[in-house]
Amino acid sequence: MCAPHTEACYFSLRAFKAPYLQIMKKKIFQLLLLSTFLVPCKLLAQDNQFSGWAALFHTQRFSQYWGMSFDGQLRSADQFDYLRNVLLRPAVNYYFANNKISALGYAYVTANGRSASGASTFRPESRIWEQFIYNHKISRSATLQHRFRLEQRFLGNTSATANDHYFAQRLRYFARSVIPFKSDSVFKKGPFLALQNEIFVNVQNKNKVNKHFFDQNRAYGAIGFRFSKKFDAEVGYLNQYSKQATTYTVNHVVQTALYTRF
Repeated sequence: MCAPHTEACYFSLRAFKAPYLQIMKKKIFQLLLLSTFLVPCKLLAQDNQFSGWAALFHTQRFSQYWGMSFDGQLRSADQFDYLRNVLLRPAVNYYFANNKISALGYAYVTANGRSASGASTFRPESRIWEQFIYNHKISRSATLQHRFRLEQRFLGNTSATANDHYFAQRLRYFARSVIPFKSDSVFKKGPFLALQNEIFVNVQNKNKVNKHFFDQNRAYGAIGFRFSKKFDAEVGYLNQYSKQATTYTVNHVVQTALYTRF
């Protein structure tokens, strides 16, 4: 035992507190992220839907500074009734550092639907978007990614005779953590838990979108497996909480996703 108020005791206590504080920070982060994931599920909604999404996310590094990314997604309508959305999203990436990345991209989104009379509808959407990603470690093996994305949305007419196209801008903030089941300094292979949340807000022409600043929130939890440093696969549950003009919708989504990196 060291004598109170001595220098030796002070440094001994600091050595004890350092790992303890790191553990507490990790636990607090996990609780906050889990709370973010659960909150949308408890909100009262007027409409509940059930659908399935499938996604492929790919990143390709060409040099120290330049690379590209692409994701393609298929999304079903309620009750898996039909294919509602096809999304194709390529981008050019610039690497300030391994953990700081900017991107300029384009997205094409198809939106198939059904009118009140049961007739099929179709609305194409083109987007130009800019984003910044920052990654950092939150523990020995777990990482946290922050992504800020601004989208310029060009929505087309819903039919050949309609004149309801419009332009809007939307801001998105995304946070994702991959937490390996086995703690290693470098996570190369094995099972993991993925937790993420993304919030969307309308920053221009909200009256054409849903008449609100808030657009939607997507909370997601998944179990995955890293087969190598180049390939992950995961399956999980996504809760999409969307604001319409006067109502809310909660879409309960089963999502499968593949991640490739070269």
